[in-house]
Order: sequence, then C-alpha cells, then structure tokens
Amino acid sequence: MPELTYRRRMLILAICCMSLLIVSLDNTILNVALPSMQKDFHASVSGLQWTIDAYLLVLASLLLLSGSTADRVGRRRIFQIGLALFTAGSMLCSLAPSLGWLIVFRMVQAVGGSMLNPVAMSIITNTFSEPRERARAIGVWGGVVGISMAAGPIVGGALVQSAGWRSIFWINVPVGVAALVLTARFVPESRAQRARRVDPVGQLLVIALLGTLTYGIIEGTSAGWGSPLIVGCFLVAALSVAGLAAYEKRRVDPLIDTRFFRSVPFSGATVIAVSAFAALGGFLFLNTLYLQEQRGMSALDAGLHMLPMAVMTLIFAPLSGRLVGTRGPRIPLLLAGTAMTISGVLFAGFHAQSSDTRLYIAYVVFGIGFGFVNAPITNTAVSGMPRAQAGVAAAVASTSRQIGQSLGVAVLGAALAAGLHAGTWWIITGCGASVLVFGVLTTGRWARGTADRTAGLLTPEVEDASRITVGAS
Repeated sequence: MPELTYRRRMLILAICCMSLLIVSLDNTILNVALPSMQKDFHASVSGLQWTIDAYLLVLASLLLLSGSTADRVGRRRIFQIGLALFTAGSMLCSLAPSLGWLIVFRMVQAVGGSMLNPVAMSIITNTFSEPRERARAIGVWGGVVGISMAAGPIVGGALVQSAGWRSIFWINVPVGVAALVLTARFVPESRAQRARRVDPVGQLLVIALLGTLTYGIIEGTSAGWGSPLIVGCFLVAALSVAGLAAYEKRRVDPLIDTRFFRSVPFSGATVIAVSAFAALGGFLFLNTLYLQEQRGMSALDAGLHMLPMAVMTLIFAPLSGRLVGTRGPRIPLLLAGTAMTISGVLFAGFHAQSSDTRLYIAYVVFGIGFGFVNAPITNTAVSGMPRAQAGVAAAVASTSRQIGQSLGVAVLGAALAAGLHAGTWWIITGCGASVLVFGVLTTGRWARGTADRTAGLLTPEVEDASRITVGAS
C-alpha cells in the first residue's frame, strides 16, 4: 500500500472508530432498555439475557472467520459489507414485533458487526507503519471502546425516555451510512500477502463451543443443572474445546493458530479481555436492573445515575492509550486490575447499594479501571506479531472481549436467578483480581521473551522486520 499522508491516516482512523463506536455502543446501550422490553414482550430474565447474548455469541463466533476472510479477499470490501449488514440489522431490530424476532434481528446485526472490529483493526495496523504512531492509533481505538461502553447506559436511557426502546437502534443507521460512504471514498483496499484458506471445521467447533456453553449457563437454573439437556450442553462444549485444540494443530491455515498461545502476553491478553469484559457485562446488567426495578428509576435516571462511571472512562481511556504508547501496557493493566477489584469489594463486602456515597464511589472506581484496560489488551495481543497475522491476532482479542461480556451476562444472570445476590459481586471482584494478576505476569521480561520466540515460529527470518512492536519496551 503506498504511503499515505498524515491527514489521510487520521481520517482512516476516524472512519474505523465510527464503526467501532456503533458496534461497541450496541453492546451496552440495550441494558437500560431491558425493563421496557420486558414489559412490552412479557419476557423472563433468561429472555432478556438472550437479547444481549445472542448478539454477543454470533459476534464472537464469526470474528475470526471475518478477520481471515478480509485478509484474503480484501479488508475494505469486507468492512463495507459489514457496515451494510449492521445498519440493516439495526433497522430491523427497531421494527421487531416480538422478543423472538428481536433476537433473530440482533443476530443479523452481529453478523455485520463481526466484519467490522477485527477488520478495522487490521486496516489500522496496516495504515500506521511507524511503531510509536501505531501505538497511539491503537490507544485511540481502545479509548473509543471504553467510551462507547460507558456511554451506552446514558445514551440508551435518554433515547428510551424520549422515544421508546426501539429508538436505541435508530442511532446506528445514520452513523453506519456515513461510515459506508466515507470508506468507499477514503479507505484504500488491502490484503494479506498470502491468502489463508477457509477452516469450516474449526468454525463449526467454535460455534458449538460458545453456543452450548452459554445456553447451558443461561438455561441451567430453569431447566435444572443436572438435567440431560444442560449436562449435554456442557459435554458438547468440553468436546468442542478438545476437538478444536487437536484439529487446529494439523491445519496448514487454522482458524486459530494454537502457536499464538505460546506467547505469554498474547495468552494473558485473552484472559484479561475475558475477565474485564465479563466484569463489565455483569456490572451493567446488575446495575441497570437494580436501579430500575428496585429503586424504581426511569431509564434516563438510571443512565444518569451511572454517569460517574461513564465520565471516569471518558477521562482515563485516552490516558491509557497515551500511557501504552509511551510506557507500555504494564502500568495501565495494574491500575485497571486494582480499580476493578476495589469496586467489586465495595459492592460485595461493603454493600455499596445501601449508600449513595458508596455507590457513586464504586461507580467512579470501576469507570477508572475499565477506562485503563482496553488499550493494553489490544496492544498486548498484536505486539510482536508479524504484520500479516495482525488481523487474526486482533480478532482473537476482540473475540475474547465478546466472550467475556457474554459469559458475564450469562453467569451473573444465572446467579441472580438462583438468588445468589451477594455472590454476583464476588464474581466481579474475582474478574478484577484476574486482570491485576495477569497484568503482572504478562508484561515482564520473561513474558516478552516468549512473544519473541512465538513470532519466530510464525514467520520466516526474512520477514522479522515486519513484526509489530507496539509501545515501550
């Protein structure tokens, strides 16, 4: 790809961030609309969980396929198809006549969304060739994720209050159309130097794993944890993991290259992403239901009540990006893990809900932690990887985020349905502690050495210069 001007590169980054904004916002904006949907559709708690998790599961299942397909047939082309599908799916969601149809249309949205995030990250890593400039671009990217995640409850609350829950899907349409037009005009086409072959068996195993695991967790309380259906779901999930690990090792072009996980930073980024987004998914799910159902707040009031969390994320997400670019991922990860753990303890051990002061403090601390966590996840996942593998590495990081959020909603929703109210907050505390521990383990000299050795396995020596080195060493 020819060298682009600084202004053109910034414009491409802005276009990619537009797509990220609507996909990430859609992950969280639905939460404040759940009580309204529950009334309109007479839905159960598990039905509400599926409006969130059906989207997240399809998104997580297809991210890797979309990333590798874009590397093969053209990143701009797949990016445009994704924008068109996501925009159309959003319009269909706003017209859904029942909860079942809403879930189906959310899945259409997710098919399009799967073509956006990993492809956009691959476009960014190929647009910004200078390491420090690329680090800053990835920092902006991570900041947009944090901002959109935190802004979801506020934007959703305002829309539900003023125009009803269906309006939360309208916001995607003009942004999606604008991004589609700008992409055609300003984003150059790019492909990987060597096309990777499709891996249908690996893709089916990933879908089986995520689908059965989430179904078992969500429906376990109502169907019975020892019922043949639920036990069968967990058995299929376990067999899918074993089959995936064994099959992918024999593939020339695997959907998931198991050698990636020999890199401690890459493996750690996966665990951190799952933990952080499980905490976020559960945090938003629990708090929006608590504020509206137990405190009787409107959707807008509930969103505004969580404004301290959103403001902290708005402030600290860009700061995290700058820290990653200048000092590396270690400091942001340690701050993120510490803050998220403290927030969980405030709820679990000090009953933050019983006092507005403690509640606001817990929201502020959680917002700080989540603001810090996004940029280092992406940074750690792609750092040290060959540029040709950037799309797949970024897709795994994005997949981990969606899996984490899906599991957070599923596990904490199941715990809530089982009456384990106090236990839900200890789960969030454990997720924060996981971010802290793996932040320490994955950012030291030994961890960086495993990343270097893994990169050597993934690319011939003549291509070593094209490895992605992001942030401070």
